[in-house]
Amino acid sequence: MSDTPAIERLKVRPQFLAAAKGPSCARGAVVVQALDRADGLAVIRAGFTATKKIGGAVDRNRAKRRLREAARLHLPLLGRPGHDYVFIARGGTTARPWLRLLDDMKSALISLAAIQVPAAISPTTPSG
Repeated sequence: MSDTPAIERLKVRPQFLAAAKGPSCARGAVVVQALDRADGLAVIRAGFTATKKIGGAVDRNRAKRRLREAARLHLPLLGRPGHDYVFIARGGTTARPWLRLLDDMKSALISLAAIQVPAAISPTTPSG
């Protein structure tokens, strides 16, 4: 049995909209939204999107391909099981040097993990 969690794709609009309600982090050429599904499944789900602000279909598809590959490399290590992630391309995603794009994604995932850890601690604990 592998230590890395299974990774699936977000495919329908309600899944993307749900992830938009969670915390997000913008770094360089990518915005990452994360949502703790709290469903008990140890699966990481990822979705990718690029708006028309990025450019035509060729540019949007290139941006999403780059984000998919970067996520394939980073999600098994930095993604949290039971979470959905949406990666949104920003203006410079297609022209960003590959190592900078990887660094942007890594930084965003680390920041989101840091944001979510305190949320897991019970806020009702007396501060006594």
